[in-house]
Amino acid sequence: MSRDHGGGIDAAAARFGGARADWIDLSTGINPVPYPIPDLPARVWRDLPDHAAQEALIAAACRVWQVPEGAAILPVPGLSSIIPRLPLLTQPGNIAIPGPTYNEYAPAFTTHGWQVLTLDPAPHHHGLVIVHPNNPDGRLRAAPPEGPRLRIIDESFCDLVPDRSNIALAAEPKTLVLKSLGKFWGLGGLRLAFAIGDPQLTGRLAETLGPWHISGPAQEIGRAALSDHPWAERTRARLSGDAARLDSLMTRSGARPAGGTDLFRLYSIPNAAALRGRLARHRIWTRVFPWSADLIRLGMPAPADWPRLEAALAV
Repeated sequence: MSRDHGGGIDAAAARFGGARADWIDLSTGINPVPYPIPDLPARVWRDLPDHAAQEALIAAACRVWQVPEGAAILPVPGLSSIIPRLPLLTQPGNIAIPGPTYNEYAPAFTTHGWQVLTLDPAPHHHGLVIVHPNNPDGRLRAAPPEGPRLRIIDESFCDLVPDRSNIALAAEPKTLVLKSLGKFWGLGGLRLAFAIGDPQLTGRLAETLGPWHISGPAQEIGRAALSDHPWAERTRARLSGDAARLDSLMTRSGARPAGGTDLFRLYSIPNAAALRGRLARHRIWTRVFPWSADLIRLGMPAPADWPRLEAALAV
């Protein structure tokens, strides 16, 4: 079953024209200035993934995210590879997934017999999923209380605000904190993420993934990215300025800021689909939502793409 997501430039080009290379994709929350890929020796591409490289990757992740003692850390090939497995970690029941939010969690749990509760706060529940900061409105959530027999905290965008992370909860039972290199580091194609938390839960996930689920290149690139703290600090500063610039530009165009993070901004404007179509005719792809007629989300333009966005909004 297809669900609403960002991306889909091929389909946008088929509908509005132009070659794929002509398009600026602002429909995702991926950093448009990704971490620079280091040169890799030929053996990394030739050989099977190395145990020592895996341990070095895990050590870098533990340092940058300050993983607490007692929590286990499992590298995984992108969060989308484990979301369908999360409902199988414990017996089904009621699970609270306050929305609107990232739309892969609810179908994954309902497929495996869970009843999804979208109220916030939800009544009595056996599981809880929160996205922190939330996608698409960027809301930061308070640390969820202990109690459910499965507690999932998706922090895919939390590297923008590392001081607001709930990583300390990863040492508590029945809890997983999910991290990704796809957003802040701009490495969505690397397919590298981490499940951090209860060793029993990470152990069950590991059993489903096979022996070489993280490629050698992903091990090396991930370790380098997670170890480069000066790059991360410069990137946070740049993205903060870009978010303010985008807010100013969109406000002048009649949109009202409605939330977001420094990787994507959410705006309220009458007939958001019309604005999306107008930008698409300039080969700029944005995101609207099937559950709202007046919300549009834009990711951050790359440095060279700002003039095109400004010109398209000025028409």
